[in-house]
Amino acid sequence: MNLLLDPAVWSAVRLALHVAFFLAIFFLLKELLGLRDFARLRHLPKPKGAFRIPFIILSLAFCALLVYQATWQLTGVYRPRFISFMQSHDRRDFNPAHRIERGRILDRRGEVLAYTRQAQGKVERVYPDGPIFAPVVGYSQPRFGATGMEAVGSVYLNGGDPGNLAEWGELGRQIVARDKRPRGKDLVLTLDAELQRMAVERLAGRHGAVVVLNLRNGAIRVLASVPSYDPGKLGPDLFVNSSAESALFNRATQGLYPPGSTFKIAIAAMALERGFQGTLDCPADGFTTSPSNRKIRDHQYYAARRQGTRWRGFGRIGLEQAFVQSSNVFFAQLGVLQGHEAFNAMAQQLYLNRQILLHGGFSMRTGKLAQLAEPDHDSLAQLAIGQGRLLVTPVYMAMLAGAVANQGVAMRPRLIGRSSVAPLARFMTSASAEQLAGMMRGVVTEGTARGIADVRLALAGKTGTAQNAQGDAHSWFVGFAPAERPALAVAVLVEQGGYGSVVAAPIARDLLIRAQALGLVP
Repeated sequence: MNLLLDPAVWSAVRLALHVAFFLAIFFLLKELLGLRDFARLRHLPKPKGAFRIPFIILSLAFCALLVYQATWQLTGVYRPRFISFMQSHDRRDFNPAHRIERGRILDRRGEVLAYTRQAQGKVERVYPDGPIFAPVVGYSQPRFGATGMEAVGSVYLNGGDPGNLAEWGELGRQIVARDKRPRGKDLVLTLDAELQRMAVERLAGRHGAVVVLNLRNGAIRVLASVPSYDPGKLGPDLFVNSSAESALFNRATQGLYPPGSTFKIAIAAMALERGFQGTLDCPADGFTTSPSNRKIRDHQYYAARRQGTRWRGFGRIGLEQAFVQSSNVFFAQLGVLQGHEAFNAMAQQLYLNRQILLHGGFSMRTGKLAQLAEPDHDSLAQLAIGQGRLLVTPVYMAMLAGAVANQGVAMRPRLIGRSSVAPLARFMTSASAEQLAGMMRGVVTEGTARGIADVRLALAGKTGTAQNAQGDAHSWFVGFAPAERPALAVAVLVEQGGYGSVVAAPIARDLLIRAQALGLVP
């Protein structure tokens, strides 16, 4: 009804409802107190007593419901849930919850990402950067509700703390007394506004996601998802016709993609944890677990064939060289050699197939991977090179790279500045992490990502070019910087972007170098 009636019509309807309510109360009291005996004609028979018992029970139940409703509304201004509900779902002009001037949402340096503006006696939410921060900030609008940090931090933004009754009492008093406009509290996020804008700009309209996080404390500096939407210009079409672009979908935290060669980080960690130190033969013709299956080959094989030459293969190589050169043939064999039990244990230790709650209702997925059956060696070989029935999210890959740089410990990602710092899990031993970090540095200095080597900042990482059944390959880069004193981890995904070394890696490099200029990298 709130959506269909304008204020003038609703005022008349409200008056009628009030009259009907008091008439109902009078009738119930009249029946319960026996007042009808005075109005009943004396010569009419009295109703049987059997009627009075269920009537009294129903009347008491109705009165109890009315009392609950009255206490909920009369004392609702002292309840955080009631205030948030009224702001999100009640559009009536006389709704007192709309008088609250919600606090601002700020980035780590105090730049305003969302604020409340007064216009013509009303308040409205303003988002200066439109779609850039929408995947994190979300929106707060009476017609469509609230999402993102607007929903997670609603109680705080309204001016109260669930644990501080005095604050809510003062807020309720201001709403009822109307002596001054109630003001909320500012919510400071861990995001860096400049880096976030740069990430969206570098994606250049292509679908994808960028995540940058502090690997020591989990603070997320960039959480970009493109395409996005303008939270200040919401309309029904966005919710009805958004399937093509999926603008409401947060690709960074919920988007599932094949990781390609970036998943070799996990496979290398598994091998190191199990003490692998040997070498494997990597012939030019590739590797297969069965003659009936297509061979897994290195990208150099296909590059040589396009040029009309012949690839000789890597020959017999060890884990470090295979990682730096991203040899599919080596890692496919390595995955099969380690076996199904080791792979399933690794997936559990690395928190795959999890939904991790970050703040309130704001959560992230890690990935999606089915339990492997023992005889299926071909699927195991495919998974070992980041293909097959394996999907991950960009934020998870940033967290994995950060764990390598943080001596094997993955920190719980954070978006609110005042939230507590806590480790999520130990992904690997510090010894394995140290070896793997050196390999990731080698990828930049002499491997597949050597094109982004820069004298200004020592980078470490892993490229990925993930085959995609719906079109061109996805472009990946995950890594951290600086290599010697890691501070930030990064993950860049460009949907159907092609080679990770060509598209995703330069975006990651430029973001990390800019982060260094902003003081986020020592």
